[in-house]
Amino acid sequence: MGGTIGMAGMINGRPRVAEQRILPTVEDTEALGRELAAELGPGDLVVLDGPLGAGKTALTRGLAAGLGVQGRVSSPTFIIARQHRPGAQPGAIGMVHVDAYRLGGNLDELDALDLDSDLDDAVVVVEWGLGVVEHLTDRHLRVLLRREPDSDVRTATWEWVTAS
Repeated sequence: MGGTIGMAGMINGRPRVAEQRILPTVEDTEALGRELAAELGPGDLVVLDGPLGAGKTALTRGLAAGLGVQGRVSSPTFIIARQHRPGAQPGAIGMVHVDAYRLGGNLDELDALDLDSDLDDAVVVVEWGLGVVEHLTDRHLRVLLRREPDSDVRTATWEWVTAS
């Protein structure tokens, strides 16, 4: 769990700064996910926020590719959570992909998913999770995705956030 993409406090002797990138294509969004995956390990929570069509699932496909997990990544909208087993490579970790949109902030349903147990040995990625899942860990990677009107160009802003 490195220190180059903006953890709370100081990183490599410098103040924390949110990173931002323009993503002209879906492939660029997936590439950012692969890059961010290199900074993740078991116990990390990634909270994705952005309107419909902003690229949350595309970013998650990139995260999954970077982590080397098994299985096709698609939006878990109707099943709420999808587990992806670790790949065959030594030291591989799994990923749990959650769509919190249908939970509507219902903490009982969220607790029923038992995500805090998944955090013991997997990366948990939650779409529509802002304001819903941050309490699961002391720190999380928050990624905000925005789509330019009438365009496929997206903007991603990300930073590590610690509980206050």
